[in-house]
Amino acid sequence: MIITIKDSSLCASIDTMGAQLISLKDNQEKEYIWQRDPQIWMRCSPLLFPVVGNCRNDKTIINGKWYTMPKHGFCKDMEFSVIKQSESSVSLFLSYTRDTLEHYPYKFGITLTYTVSESALSIIYRPENFQEDPMPFFLGAHPGFRCPLNDGERFDDYQLLFDQEESTSSMVYDLTSLEFDPEKAGITLKNTHVLSLSYNIFQNDAVFFEKIHSRKVSLIHKISGKGIQVDFPNFQSIAFWTCVHPEAPFLCIEPWNGSGIRKDEDDEFIHKHGIQILDGNQSSEYFLQIRILK
Repeated sequence: MIITIKDSSLCASIDTMGAQLISLKDNQEKEYIWQRDPQIWMRCSPLLFPVVGNCRNDKTIINGKWYTMPKHGFCKDMEFSVIKQSESSVSLFLSYTRDTLEHYPYKFGITLTYTVSESALSIIYRPENFQEDPMPFFLGAHPGFRCPLNDGERFDDYQLLFDQEESTSSMVYDLTSLEFDPEKAGITLKNTHVLSLSYNIFQNDAVFFEKIHSRKVSLIHKISGKGIQVDFPNFQSIAFWTCVHPEAPFLCIEPWNGSGIRKDEDDEFIHKHGIQILDGNQSSEYFLQIRILK
């Protein structure tokens, strides 16, 4: 089921399958979200829970037992229930099932609340632990934005603008072992707010900055300054990704808590970098906002 929320400035559509944002349009009907194409990428904004990225060989050890775990978790392929809705806001909820316990042995719930207001879409992610024992998990966002936005523009006409000056390097993803390698530096930022886009920088899959000070990043046209801004105050790191074979007209901006498996990690779920922990019968909230820049 598709749910639409709107105000005078924005209209957003969310698919209850995966609670996925599938459309974000301004009051001029301009679309900002990548429109799903199974020949290139069949999704547009999947929820990453209870893992971000892949586990080694799609398996992990939890409490001494091996579990299979699909890349980015299973929530992206599950139907959410609408628990609250108004003209400008909707909350969608998913709870554990017998099937999810076969992959992730925790009694969880997760609520996503989408709200549009004043040229911005806010998303609150609220994981819950329904049991007495602590619950480890990862959480990530994966919205894909149209890039370029307008006819006659090119992907490399755009750049990423960080809200703080950064000096850091991305962590290289090894396409043979399917692991991030913390010993290998990829794209380097040196005392700069700017990362210019080209398809070449995505030849090794995602560009993942584990150590970054910024909690806002904008995807903007170099000349006009138009595009979008993403605020991610509760996320530790960020990755960027697009499809390069073929070269696709979108860019994903992915705030993460956690990441895919790293070469310096074993297969114990609890040992993974960036792990989040919820105590028994507790919940937490993570905030993300997408703002249109005109």
